Amino acid sequence: MSAVRPFPETAPEPANQARWTDYLQMARLDHMTKHVFIVPGLVLAYVLRSPPLADAWWSILLGFVSAVLIASSNYLINEWLDREFDAFHPDKSGRPAAHKKMSPVPVYTAYAACSVVGLGLAYLIGPVFFVVSLLFWISGVVYNVRPIRSKDKAYLDVLSESINNPIRLMLGWAMIDQSTVAPVSLLLAYWMGGAFLMGAKRLSEYREISAGPGVAVLHRYRRSFQHYTEERLTISCFVYALSATFLMGIFLVKYRIEYVLAFPFIIMLFAHYLKLSLRSGSVAQKPEKLFREKSLMGISSATVLALAVLSFVDLPVLHGLSEPHFLTVQNTLNISPAR
Repeated sequence: MSAVRPFPETAPEPANQARWTDYLQMARLDHMTKHVFIVPGLVLAYVLRSPPLADAWWSILLGFVSAVLIASSNYLINEWLDREFDAFHPDKSGRPAAHKKMSPVPVYTAYAACSVVGLGLAYLIGPVFFVVSLLFWISGVVYNVRPIRSKDKAYLDVLSESINNPIRLMLGWAMIDQSTVAPVSLLLAYWMGGAFLMGAKRLSEYREISAGPGVAVLHRYRRSFQHYTEERLTISCFVYALSATFLMGIFLVKYRIEYVLAFPFIIMLFAHYLKLSLRSGSVAQKPEKLFREKSLMGISSATVLALAVLSFVDLPVLHGLSEPHFLTVQNTLNISPAR
């Protein structure tokens, strides 16, 4: 059996000087795949609102660039402020800020530049998109910066990180419809769905690290893990998944009953992702690399295809599902009333 890698009681001093590529790596441009959560907002705004698309392509292009820049600003401040804590994580200890000598000047300069340019582009698109983008930027401050630093608080860490999901959906919505806000039931469902993903990530981290370097390493890496147990994290994932599906049910009944036919695929997604989080070395710990998981991508593709088709195909036979119906026992079983 291979020996477990020991971790020091205090973070080691960085030995090597950082290069410019290390500062660029902190922006995590490889995490742009997460912005796929913007796309449903675009599609649903078009399906539910039918806005004119004459100038939408320019807004979409600027909107994605703005979202990438603001996300990069959040990643920069995240990695810089977490450098001492990441040193205790088996994987994150390899991040540039955790193991190399870095100057705060380039970090804060890049953070300011990404923030200003990202919000500036958001302002050009329109007031709704700008406000949502500002919330996107503020979420990074709340999550990472003291005295709030929500990432250190159990359950609030998951909820505050996953709120970026409905923010991204609303960014997509606002790219082509500046006159309305997406349905609240949809935004909340997206939030709980994101909380399930983040909860599964925490569960996977807890299982992996507690079985290896030990729970003490988890406690030094992130304060919220001082409250978590495997049981609590599993239950939280269950609660988030139930909440997400309940809210999606409300949304589809009110706005697009055809989506009920896609529910089996959605349930399969939740189940398969939870299964992945229980594996050793789970890809759930690195969501930006989920596209490498073929089985998950297969289920995701089937779900997207089902939702895409059901977005444009009307099935009037399903509309009665949103209205109350009662089977009359007397008529159905041909029972005469008692005398």
